[in-house]
Parts: sequence; C-alpha cells; structure tokens
Amino acid sequence: MFSSAHNPNKDHEVTQPPNDSISSVGFSPTADFLVAGSWDNCVRCWEVKQSGTMLQSEPKAEQQHAGPVLGVCWSADGTKVFSGSCDKSVKMWDLNSNSFTQVAAHDAPVKSVNWVQAPNYQCLMTGSWDKTLKFWDTRQATPMMTINFEERVYASDVIYPVAVSVLAGRKIKILNLENHPAVHNTMEANLRYQLRDVSIFKKDGKPAGFGVCSIEGRAAIEPFDNSVPNSKDKFTFKCHRSAVQNDYSKPQDIYAVNGIKFHPIHGTLATVGSDGKFSFWDKDARTKLKGSEQLNNTITCCDFNHTGVYFAYASSYDWSKGHEFHNPQQKNYIFIRQVKDELKPRKK
Repeated sequence: MFSSAHNPNKDHEVTQPPNDSISSVGFSPTADFLVAGSWDNCVRCWEVKQSGTMLQSEPKAEQQHAGPVLGVCWSADGTKVFSGSCDKSVKMWDLNSNSFTQVAAHDAPVKSVNWVQAPNYQCLMTGSWDKTLKFWDTRQATPMMTINFEERVYASDVIYPVAVSVLAGRKIKILNLENHPAVHNTMEANLRYQLRDVSIFKKDGKPAGFGVCSIEGRAAIEPFDNSVPNSKDKFTFKCHRSAVQNDYSKPQDIYAVNGIKFHPIHGTLATVGSDGKFSFWDKDARTKLKGSEQLNNTITCCDFNHTGVYFAYASSYDWSKGHEFHNPQQKNYIFIRQVKDELKPRKK
C-alpha cells in the first residue's frame, strides 16, 4: 500500500508540474535547467536555482506535440531539447529562439532520444517501437543511417563512443559509435522479465558497462568487457520489493523498476520504482546507500544534474496496476532532491 504523503522526503516540488503522467525528465548538460516530457503531449522547461539552502524552480516555457511525449534529451551545448512522441515525430526545441521544429520521424511512437557528440560528427539517435534505431543530422530530412532491430526499442543511453539500447524480448544491443555507428554486440539480459531502462557507467573516465532494470523488482549490472571471468561488475540485485516477514507469512510484493541512473561524479546509482520509492546504491560495494520514504504514487523516471548535486524524480501513475487504479484527481509532481553526500561510495 502507498503512503498518504505526496512528499514524505521533503524534497523541492517543481512549480507547475505536468497535467498527466510524466514519462521522462532530463537535466541540461551545461546548466541547471530541467525538462520533462509527459502524457499531456507537452515538453516543459524549468530553471532550477539555489536560494540559500532552499531550491526554487521557475517555469520557463513549454511546447506541445500531437501525442504523448515519451523521451527527452539535450544537445551537448545545452541550447536545444529533443523530444520523441507517440505522434511518431521527434522535435527540436531551440531554447534561444523558442522555435519547435520536426527533425526526425518513425513509423511508430518514438521511445528514446539521445544526443551523440563525437569528435568528428554530431547527431541525434532515436529509437522507436517500429523496431529501428535512426541517426539524424538535424538539418536533413532523411536519416544518416537506420539500424533495423528484431524488436521494439524501450530505452537507450549514450556515452561516446558507446550506445546501449534495450529492446522488447529482453534483448540488449551494444553499439560502437566511432566513425560509423554499428552494432558491436547483441546479448540477452540477465533478467527474466521486460526491461524498462538502461544507464551506462564509466570507469577511469571511459564507458565501462551499464545497468538495466526490469518490471520484476530487479536490476542487473553488466560490464562491456566480458572477457574477465567472474567480473565484479556483472551481477543482478533485487530492489523495489516489500519487506519480507520473518515467518514468510505474507507474500512479497514485487514492483517494476522504472528508472536507473548512474551518478555523474561518484559512479554510484539511483533506481526508482512502482513502489513509490527511490534508492541509492554503491555497485562496487554491492550495498544500498539510502532508501527513500514511500510516496503516495509510483515514480516513473529520474535524472541527476551535470554536477551530481540535484536528483530529479517524477511522481505520477505508471499504469502498472491498470486503469482501475488510475485516479484522474491525483496530482503529478516532479521533485528535486539536494543529494549532498548521499551518493558518495562507501569507504573501503
């Protein structure tokens, strides 16, 4: 059961949140601006400011698609926001001119959008339920490249020179983006049920592996280098489950893990779930750093800002319990937590 409190962790409530379920949130890579995509067809932008010890969030602008927005991302210079929608389009929002133009299209809803910033090229990578991953020069009407997959794209992440896409059917595609994007490896997740999200982690400044999460209260950590036997970077762990009774008299409730994100500085990670909680983890020590109080709604997505001091998470219904649990009167929220030292790794 959910708690009655909408903000039990006493985090900052973003002003004027979306009017329907929030599918994606993303901080600018250069400044403290936050964008969110939601099922009311909108992309919204806020400026996050520190006032003493308190946070303020100022709504800056919003744009509208013809269908729900499923994914958002920023350009590397923080001047443009890209949004993928159920209207099968991807639009580019130039924050300086406030123009909103279509830059990509698919044959089905667009689930993931990621900016690729390479030394010799830059492009937009879009993943769709039409079972393709496309790469776009945003000045051209046709894609630079299309990669056909056997299943729908559910989530993607990029840290150059690597991209990872997770698909329906628990498939994972690892791409090498150097010179010419190509699938480097195809694998099946070390998880038994539908995948929800993926996040790449770094080691010594380079992409070293990734985390994926599933609907079965479980996440998996995978290294890119599988040549190391018994790598400590390869394991699964349970999360977002109800406490087990000592006498096992009650069944354990298992919730979907909707989002996973690595901290940009410490390499620790956050997960968010249908249980209305977020958790912080140290993958190297294989330990939980912090668990949150339970919200009165599911948490659908999360992100860290570029300096790792803010953690944004969205409280809105994820439809994990069907339409009969949908309460149209329940408000949606985006919260921003000042994480301070909560994600510092455990001392060895």
